[in-house]
Amino acid sequence: MRAGIAELASPHPLIGLLPSIFADDSFAVRWTEGFDQVLAPVIGTVDCLGAYVDPLLAPEDFTRWLAGWFGVLLDENWSMAAQRAVIAEAVALYRMRGTMAGLRRHLELVVDGEVRIEESGGVSWSVRPRPEPPTDVEHWVRVIVTPAPRSPTSKAAVEAVIRAAKPVGVLHSVEVIEP
Repeated sequence: MRAGIAELASPHPLIGLLPSIFADDSFAVRWTEGFDQVLAPVIGTVDCLGAYVDPLLAPEDFTRWLAGWFGVLLDENWSMAAQRAVIAEAVALYRMRGTMAGLRRHLELVVDGEVRIEESGGVSWSVRPRPEPPTDVEHWVRVIVTPAPRSPTSKAAVEAVIRAAKPVGVLHSVEVIEP
């Protein structure tokens, strides 16, 4: 994933690990410098491993790969700060998935502004697994978003969050009010 960086010096040159007689040999110095160039990005990555697995610190290109570890689907319409926040709270979001609290928290992470959620309050249950959805109870969620001024919040980004966080049988509508 990480590419080599030109002119990156190794923090632990190999020539320093050899007997001092090799320090005077120009061939040995050049030969170990070749290994140093190859190993420098690896050593740098291992030294900073904690930053790579922290979604709030990881490089942007590594963040999408890190999202795959948690099975998080990121929308390209979200800001990088929102993507990082969703990855950082992935476990808590999965725990609350399908609830209004989970939907609200997910939207708060992605949307920079005010989020209002209205719901039908309809509830149904069945003793059979995978029953047909009931026709006598209406399940719906209405999300009203007022983004902060100059916020890049789009209706498509809000729709993606709702589809990911709400139960499948619940209808939803979205209204984005321009500030």
